[in-house]
Formats: sequence, C-alpha cells, structure tokens
Amino acid sequence: TMKELMKRSDGPAIRDTLLWFAFLAASGFGGWWFWGTWWAVPFFIVYGVLYGSASDSRWHECGHGTAFKTRWMNDVVYHIACFMILREPTVWRWSHTRHHTDTIIVGRDPEIGVQRPPNIFGILIQLFAIKSTWATFKKLCIHATGRLTAEEKTFIPESEQHKVYGVARIYLAIFAVVAVWCFAIGSILPAMFIG
Repeated sequence: TMKELMKRSDGPAIRDTLLWFAFLAASGFGGWWFWGTWWAVPFFIVYGVLYGSASDSRWHECGHGTAFKTRWMNDVVYHIACFMILREPTVWRWSHTRHHTDTIIVGRDPEIGVQRPPNIFGILIQLFAIKSTWATFKKLCIHATGRLTAEEKTFIPESEQHKVYGVARIYLAIFAVVAVWCFAIGSILPAMFIG
C-alpha cells in the first residue's frame, strides 16, 4: 500500500496545478472586475491565499522533484512558485540542499526559521513576509550586480552562479515594469497580481 501511495505520476500534479491556475485566474479576474468597490476584497483575499500559500508547498515539492514524475514539469512549476513567493530558484535549491544536509546546525543551515533566542517581534512581522521580502530585495540587488553573499558562496557551486545573476535581473525587471505601470495608470492594481 505504501509503495502504491508513493508511486509518482504526472496526472494528479497536472490536475492540481491546472485547478490552482484556474482558481487564481478566476479570483484575479473577480478582483480586477470589481476593482474600486468592496466586492474586490473577497476576490483578492482568495487570490492572495492561493498566490502566497499554495505556491509555498509547490515550491517545496517541485524543488525536491516530487510533485510531478517528469522533471521539466517540476522545474517549470518550481520557477513559477519561486517568483510568487519571492524566492530565488537557484539560491533556494542549493540552500535547501544544505538545509537537509546540516539541519538546524547554526552557521551551516541557511534556513533556520527561528533562531535562539527567538525574536518575537521578528516572528510577528514575518507573518506578513515583511522581514523576508526586505532581505530578498536586498539580495536581488546584490545578485543583479553579479555578486553573492559570503554565505551563499559556501553552498552555491560556481557553475550555478550565473543562473542566480540572471534570475535576479529578470525579477527586478518585472518589478520595475509593474511599478512603472502602476505609476502610469495611477493605480496599484497591477501590483495586486504579483505582490
């Protein structure tokens, strides 16, 4: 029974991914359609939950290559989900490998969620991804200039580093286009779909 449950296939993951995108599109359309009224709020709540939380589990499973049987399908959804939750795909693929190698070893595991002693204020603001978003934007700017942090140099192989720089430039370009678009139309509506 366990072997049957662990047997991988593309079908369920394709179905679930298509449903996820369909619900994202429907709730996004509703938010756009009712923009400027209170009716947009429930649509954007649904959109935000699907965007922010469902992408996290997809990032994790596709990063491990366990959602789909076919590798390229895992990679495509992994990259989409990484953008949605503001995680750089190459950085996180290698930091997550280090995390599984040296789990909760201070100085080695780059993914320790809560350091000791815990910073309660930091944990509370992280509920809204404020801390991680700010940190990621700083790293995106560093990576876009063709550099890594000292810690990242310890776990990202040299052969993979060019991918980090390219993705950072693409992410920043997308955010710049959306910001210009928002200013051009005088509305935050475009940012509602990627933020």
